[in-house]
Amino acid sequence: MTDNAIAAGQDEGKTFLGHPTGLFVLFFAEMWERFSYYGMRALLVLYLTKHFLFDREAAYGLYGAYTTLVYIGPVIGGFLADKYLGARKAVTIGAIFLVLGHLGMAVEGDPVLDGQSPDPSVLNIFYFSLALIIVGVGFLKANISTIVGSLYKKTDTRRDSAFTIFYVGINTGAFLGALIAGYLGETFGWAYGFGAAGIGMLLGLIVFVWGKPALRGAGEPSDPAKLAAPMLGPLNREHMIWLGAIIVTFIVWFLVRSQGTVNTLLLIAMTVTYLYIVWRAIAKLNPHQRNRIIVALILISTNVLFWGLFEQAGSSLNLFTDEHVDRNLFGWEVPASMFQSINAFYIMTLGPVFAGLWVWLGKKGWEPSAPMKFALALMQLGAGFLVLAFGSSAGAMTPVIFIFLIYLLHTTGELCMSPVGLSAMTRLSVTSMVGLMMGAWFLASGAGNAVAAMIAQATASGGEGIGQVLSVYTKVGWFAIGIGVLFAIAAPFMTKMMHLDTLSDDSVDDVGTVDTFGSNTDPGAPDKTLG
Repeated sequence: MTDNAIAAGQDEGKTFLGHPTGLFVLFFAEMWERFSYYGMRALLVLYLTKHFLFDREAAYGLYGAYTTLVYIGPVIGGFLADKYLGARKAVTIGAIFLVLGHLGMAVEGDPVLDGQSPDPSVLNIFYFSLALIIVGVGFLKANISTIVGSLYKKTDTRRDSAFTIFYVGINTGAFLGALIAGYLGETFGWAYGFGAAGIGMLLGLIVFVWGKPALRGAGEPSDPAKLAAPMLGPLNREHMIWLGAIIVTFIVWFLVRSQGTVNTLLLIAMTVTYLYIVWRAIAKLNPHQRNRIIVALILISTNVLFWGLFEQAGSSLNLFTDEHVDRNLFGWEVPASMFQSINAFYIMTLGPVFAGLWVWLGKKGWEPSAPMKFALALMQLGAGFLVLAFGSSAGAMTPVIFIFLIYLLHTTGELCMSPVGLSAMTRLSVTSMVGLMMGAWFLASGAGNAVAAMIAQATASGGEGIGQVLSVYTKVGWFAIGIGVLFAIAAPFMTKMMHLDTLSDDSVDDVGTVDTFGSNTDPGAPDKTLG
């Protein structure tokens, strides 16, 4: 099928640095998309507290609702791509919504003064722009990663390396976005920072459309006739998806203002998604496929904890840097938002090292399993918080070196978690469930952002002093290390359940029957399904 043309055995065409050229089209498209997202992310909490004068708990709540909704969307976007659109069309739709949303963020209005309320019209434009971004990410995020996975066979030893290269692209954009948009926003005005983010997203859309031939059929609709079939008068299924996306944007426009409602919807979405995946695994998959899905669900659940702690970067750690860190470098007080680029810089420099390390260890037979990498990620994440707490004290500004250290440990943890998790979702899933599992992965990231908002609000619950922040950071640091140790103990058992010895690429030469979901129903068959 076209959606998995390369993975099914088609010649991958021209290569660059040992990888299909399509990987680098996706690299640059996602780089610019992340430029826009992280440029805006670096400014958002500062914008809320300094321009609209939100108190920090309200700002953290809105930030959490926004980032949570950003990650709920990929579940729906992944489903629509799997069932109808194909990943490429879904990414294109998402990119268009993102361009509009980021440009809308540049409408800032006059700063709010003490005792005044924000201009309702400006605030509504702000909320609607967030809604456009949320819907856009829903279509784009999971599906562009799915296209990366479809460029390689499941047994290809380059897969983890490819996802790490792709992750470097993500963080190149994140580095430039936080640096450029952050500097422009805090130095010349918020509109300049948000406007730069919008231009970056437009460049991402152009690169993706221009590079379509290099994808060699990956990500195309599995059934173009179904997509073009009329549904309502002259409107076909693709038109109806566009219309539905517009309607959902208006719904999200209201949801983004209510953290409690978003958290309730998240709990419902996660419960339904988990139950559906478990039902598919029990009813439709053979034992080896089923065990892989169970391991994938465990990894997905761990994702919640990781991002709940890591995402302090955009909220509480961002304001901590602004208020409690000596930011003077060579006589210049660096804007707090620009420190958001440190993580991305480390990814850019250490990402190739980790990519090469996994390949080298893999050839030697020494590469840690995906579960063990997750354990290492959690332990490094916790250590980062403890290092910052150790280097900070009440009544004194924190030396900036400790900000660089916490980001270093969080980055090395991230490199053990996120690209490995993306690769594991495509590797452990049957073809008919890849988009769904990718969506579940990002849904768990959304849950992590909801948890992150609660942790950030806990840092503000005792007032605005540094003591409360450091107390919370110390507790979550030790907790993450403890969970990491437990995960390391369980890693060998999870690795056994992955049945890597019987893992094979999906193909049409199935033994047994194929059900309507495309899953082989012969319990003794290897991992083969129709795409």
